[in-house]
Amino acid sequence: MEFNHIPIMLDEVIDNLDIKPNGIYVDLTVGGAGHSTEILKRIKNGKLICVDQDEEALVVAKDRLLKISDNVLFYKSNFENFKEILDYYGIDKVDGVLLDIGVSSYQIDNGKRGFSYMIDAPLDMRMDRDLKKSAFDVVNYYSSDELEYIFYNYGEEKWTKRIVEFIVNYRKEKLIEATFELVDIIERAIPKSVRAKGGHPAKRVFQAIRIEVNRELEVIKKVIPDIVERLNKDGRLCIITFHSLEDRIVKESFKELARGCICPKELYVCVCNHKPKVKILTKKPLVPSKEEMNDNPRSKSSKLRVCSKI
Repeated sequence: MEFNHIPIMLDEVIDNLDIKPNGIYVDLTVGGAGHSTEILKRIKNGKLICVDQDEEALVVAKDRLLKISDNVLFYKSNFENFKEILDYYGIDKVDGVLLDIGVSSYQIDNGKRGFSYMIDAPLDMRMDRDLKKSAFDVVNYYSSDELEYIFYNYGEEKWTKRIVEFIVNYRKEKLIEATFELVDIIERAIPKSVRAKGGHPAKRVFQAIRIEVNRELEVIKKVIPDIVERLNKDGRLCIITFHSLEDRIVKESFKELARGCICPKELYVCVCNHKPKVKILTKKPLVPSKEEMNDNPRSKSSKLRVCSKI
């Protein structure tokens, strides 16, 4: 299967990274190298480090990028290991970092990966196939309370209790092995009148399971301060998110890093000497143009937030 990758808000990302020809940049979610292709074209004597936890993505990125320049390095890892990756290459600070969060179009469309509720496949959803826990393990071995927690908190699913009840009852008879098998259970749990409204009835549950398997929200929260710590002065951090849970974490993390004084309000004079670490460059997140949304419907929910190191 061809690794198709349409980079989201490409022009906006390139503009906001403010690329210096001799700078060092990191694409922590290189995927099909859509963004990295344009970043690398603008680097002369600098370096681009491309990271992805998906081995298939790295193979494609390497093939595409080495045709442009050899000023590029490749590293297989989850982006939470940002500091360790820089240490591996003996790099202290960088000039810009891109984080394009979420599942790629290739992973969704690849029938073997189990990310899509529109394609029948084994329940998997691992972005890194070396991970031990898959969607199969979550669906079949998590307790009712654990399933309710992730469906409600990661999927914001209103019919959580009923869906979990149907899943638990079903797996008493047999294990749930395939995506369509899970979709059928979800559809039976949600009343027909509700299913007729809005999007696909399995969308929120599949999102929740994927987030749990790949620890997506946990690693975002962890890595943002780590990235800022290793940015040069005026270095840029660009983060693209695709749903409200991710965007909320990015927004609050940027806000916390941009705070100055943290003294109690009762004090009239600052004694904490706490300084802001970043300047937020996007008071409101950037979103795709109408033209981009029409050309690439999967971009519709995306948001781009940017900050610079002080």
